[in-house]
Formats: sequence, C-alpha cells, structure tokens
Amino acid sequence: MIDRLENVVARYKELEREIASPEVASDHKKLQEVARERASLEGLVEKYYAYQDVMKELENTENMLKQSIDEELKQLAEDEIENLKQKASNLEHELKLFLLPKDPNDERDIIVEIRAGTGGDEAGLFAADLFRMYTKYAQIQNWKTDIININQTSIGSIKEVVFEIKGRGAYSRLKYESGVHRVQRVPYTESSGRIHTSTATVAVLPAVDDVEVDIKPDEMRTDIFHAGGAGGQNVNKVATAVRLTHYPSGIVVICQDERSQLKNRVKAMSVLKAKLLDMERRKQENEIVEQRRSQVGTGERVEKIRTYNFPQDRLTDHRIGLSMHNLEKIMEGNLDELFDAVATEIQTRALESELD
Repeated sequence: MIDRLENVVARYKELEREIASPEVASDHKKLQEVARERASLEGLVEKYYAYQDVMKELENTENMLKQSIDEELKQLAEDEIENLKQKASNLEHELKLFLLPKDPNDERDIIVEIRAGTGGDEAGLFAADLFRMYTKYAQIQNWKTDIININQTSIGSIKEVVFEIKGRGAYSRLKYESGVHRVQRVPYTESSGRIHTSTATVAVLPAVDDVEVDIKPDEMRTDIFHAGGAGGQNVNKVATAVRLTHYPSGIVVICQDERSQLKNRVKAMSVLKAKLLDMERRKQENEIVEQRRSQVGTGERVEKIRTYNFPQDRLTDHRIGLSMHNLEKIMEGNLDELFDAVATEIQTRALESELD
C-alpha cells in the first residue's frame, strides 16, 4: 500500500510542476486536464500526509516511553500511544478505501426510474414521495432535474416516473438507491387506522454519451402519438409523444413530457442508450456477483433495500443494518448522512472482498 501511495504522491508533485510550467499555463485545455487530475488526487495525498504525521508522532512517543523513568510520564505516553495507534488504524483504513478502483461512471449525470409496486394507490403515493425526496435532494445539491416521462393519477400518486438529474457526482451519490423500497404507514384512505405495507422500485442509471452506444436503425421502431395527462386531461392537439421499441433487447421507452416531438425523441433516445449500457454492464458484472455473494449493493432491483416505517419514525437500510430516525427530515431530501453510511459500508465490504 505504501508503495502505491508514494507513486500517487510522486504523480501529484509532477502535476503541480506541470501546472506551474508556462507550456501548460498557456494551453487552456491541457491546464484543465492537469488541474482535474490533480484535484482527483488531492484528498488522497492530504490523507497520506496526515498518516505520515501520525506515524512519526507515534515513533517519537514510543522512543520517549523507552527513555522515561517517571511513572506518570510513562502512563501518559502509553495512553498517547494507544490514541495514535487508533488514529493510524483509522487513517490506514481510509487510505485503502481511497485506493479502491474508481467507478468510471461516478461523475456522470443520472436517469432515475421510480415505479409503484405492490399496494395499490398507496404504492403510487409512496412512489410520488420518493420522487419528491430525490428532487428535493437534487435542489439541495444545486443540481438540475428534468422529467422525461411521468404517469400520474388524479389523486397525486405516480404509477411511473422517469427523470434526469444533472450534476457533478450525481451517480456516485445515488447509485446505491437501486432496489425495492418498502413503506409501512396508515394510508389517508384507511379509516380504521390499520398500517399498510407497500413498495416502489427505484433504478438509477448513469447517463450515456452518444458515442458510447450505437443503435442501428433497423433495430428500433419509433411511434409518435398524442400525449396525455392525469385522468386524460391536457391531451395535446399535436402528436408529440415518442415511444421507442428496441427489438434485440425488448426495451420500450416513452417520453411525452416535452411539447416538441424532437425534444421527446432526444430524451427517449438518451434513456434507451442508458438502459442498453446498464444491461451490458450488469451482464459483465454477473460473473463477479456470483463469486462475491456476500458483497452488498449489487443494485439488483429485486433486493428489498430499505423500509420507511412512519408509525415508528424509523428508516432501516437492510443491506447494512442501519436504522435512522426523523423520517420527515429524510423525506425532505436530507439524505447525505444516509448516503455516506451506505457508501462507506459497501466500499468497506468491497475492500475486504478484494483483500481476501
């Protein structure tokens, strides 16, 4: 590990020299590339420097303990050594996490699909709550959200919604949200106060660049039709809604949120490409998943990843055994604490799997 870290530090110093050089400073594109790579290494380098400082302080304290004859000073030194060893252990763990292979999709924008599952109208209302929760989180992060397709009912529930979140690092923050989300609460339609259990599914896909997926014209059918709103309201007079059917995969994508047929087609195509790339990625990961059954967060949609228990004001993430309270705050988009806990545990298990 130390050799790898020293190589990172050497590269970091080399990038600092490049940034200071007149050749790079005068080339805007090259300067951006170098600055971006330097920024990606900065956190790891600072963590490694902190680790070196702790190890040096630990060595000095151990030497002081060997030379000390004062019992009180010995006790203080022993206590300090224990604290420093714990600090060193924590920093070493964090450094190992830093050295894990980076997900190449982490910085991408995302396409999110939310569908009502079991539970009738209550499942649709829960899907609407999840949609609002994620869009609130995007607002907090100053990210842009854009609805691609939404199927609402007259009571405000959502059968299905597909939307895009544009923002740096969006995929890295929400990629572990894919799966089945379960809610336990008393529906507003329930007069007896009985708690119902409903579900909704969430899928998070990294947005795709046009050059990454090539779709041949004869592999796809395009249908144009009239868009419609909840309960048949707001039906467009001009056919602008687009449905794409990809024959080889069987994937069907609908986009009807825009008033322009062209814009709907562009959005639908971006969703189709994201789904095809995600399908290919999952196919490649199947072998790894088979070998690492114990690994958390494979992203399979059949997994029940989380329960939102409103009567007990408790959220439980079943993958990592985490329970949190204050559901009202969480549903308002305050998700960083939850996302950090899930990502840290999943990365830790990935690290343990890699070291086995």
